Amino acid sequence: MPLESWIALGVCIAVAVGLVSAVHWLLTHQLSKVWGNVRPLVQRCRYPAYASAVVIGANIALPGRSAFDERSWYLAFEHGMQIAMVASITWLALSIAYAITDIVLDRLAVHNGDADRRARRLQTQVKLLRRVIATIIGVLAVAAILFTFPAVRALGAGLLASAGLIGIVAGVAAQSTLGNLFAGLQLAFSDALRINDIVVFQGEWGRVEELSLTNVTLRLWDERRLVLPVSHFTTNPFENWTKQGTPITGAVLLRVDWEVPIDKIRAEVGSFVSAHPLWDGRRWSLQATDVLESGLIELRAVVTTADADARWDLCCDLREHLVTYIRTNFPESLPRNRTQFIGRERGEPYASLWPSSRLRDQAARQDRDAEEPEE
Repeated sequence: MPLESWIALGVCIAVAVGLVSAVHWLLTHQLSKVWGNVRPLVQRCRYPAYASAVVIGANIALPGRSAFDERSWYLAFEHGMQIAMVASITWLALSIAYAITDIVLDRLAVHNGDADRRARRLQTQVKLLRRVIATIIGVLAVAAILFTFPAVRALGAGLLASAGLIGIVAGVAAQSTLGNLFAGLQLAFSDALRINDIVVFQGEWGRVEELSLTNVTLRLWDERRLVLPVSHFTTNPFENWTKQGTPITGAVLLRVDWEVPIDKIRAEVGSFVSAHPLWDGRRWSLQATDVLESGLIELRAVVTTADADARWDLCCDLREHLVTYIRTNFPESLPRNRTQFIGRERGEPYASLWPSSRLRDQAARQDRDAEEPEE
């Protein structure tokens, strides 16, 4: 290139970089005083903005092809600069999209908290929308780069003419992928599943750690990660413990003997739960819910907590306390069979049955005494 072209190229690049530097200074020193969220936007978009300014300035200053031979290196250089401009603008657009969504997610986390149902729903939707926008921008960028090649541009008309057939073939080939894609959008915007929701899968409960357009990642209670396709949650029923909020009710089941003093056990449950820091103060109860065929009765203690983690800890603490309390104060109420073998007593067989056989023997002796004539 002639010297004038190099000078014009340097001037355009310098002007573009100067404009970006001026905007950067205004955002960080002036607008940041009015809008506190501008700093994350500047930090994420700083380098993409400078790269785009350099590439755009260079493309503006490049001379036309008429001044060069068609076989010259300049044609390849110009083509490379076009691709670089598309790539830099794509990088800047992705950075802007991620910066805006990061600001929204930070505000939701700070002002509403992770436990808030509406905040978690918005977080899930914003993250999925960010992925959709990034995918669309990436596809458009790849298409723009491909159309910079003359051979691909010549095929454009033919591709548009056969777009219907290609769409049908692609839809059939990517049926499962498209199904997961629409299932992810359905979950996000139907509010059926959100980030940090607690769900039950195959008897194990886990927290939704990541929700993408194709997969759902569950963090189980033992720190394992379970990755499931999104379509599983749209085609199969599942338990969502935080659908309407985090408060939850827990139950503790005890099977004890008939001699247990239920009133005293109920009073002990109330005393223990009321003093426990994990109880949310809403409700507690103790009821005899069933009489079992084994001769035992089933007691169920119900407590309410603020979330699933507190429910698990409070139920375990209450179960341990009741086991210790009953064993210490009412050992006769521990689970046992109603028919037991006891040691030999005077005038009885060695291994008589108590209480059913013993009562039957006593009744038989009373009948014999009643039948004997008085002397």
